[in-house]
Amino acid sequence: MNQQIAEPELHFRVQLSATRRGARLARLLAVEQLRVWGVPFERPAQVVAELAANAASHGRVRGRDFRIVLSFDADTLRVELVDARPDRIPVQQAPGLRESGHGLILVDALADRWGTSQGPVPCKTVWAEFDLPMWG
Repeated sequence: MNQQIAEPELHFRVQLSATRRGARLARLLAVEQLRVWGVPFERPAQVVAELAANAASHGRVRGRDFRIVLSFDADTLRVELVDARPDRIPVQQAPGLRESGHGLILVDALADRWGTSQGPVPCKTVWAEFDLPMWG
């Protein structure tokens, strides 16, 4: 009997302080985890850096942390940043219209998909996905 065995999904999750130091640590930890998994990390590391910086500055609530989650299966790497400000949904702005929001242009250019979702309550999640062909 020939059965295809699905590759297990790999997960990494860590909670960090909503500070510039926490954002910097999120990038460093993500790079190291992607190295351990044998996944190219250049594009995802830049996205993690931007989303973590946003979580630490725009998603910050005094006394609350943010969380980074990496999930990797045979087809997709997913990066999630969960912060405590569900009311501040990031929106990509056209260049020159505002002083902020330009980092999301970078996220849009590097990730295959990105978006936001509400939850877990009372938080929001900003996510980005990278398809397997980036590894080739």
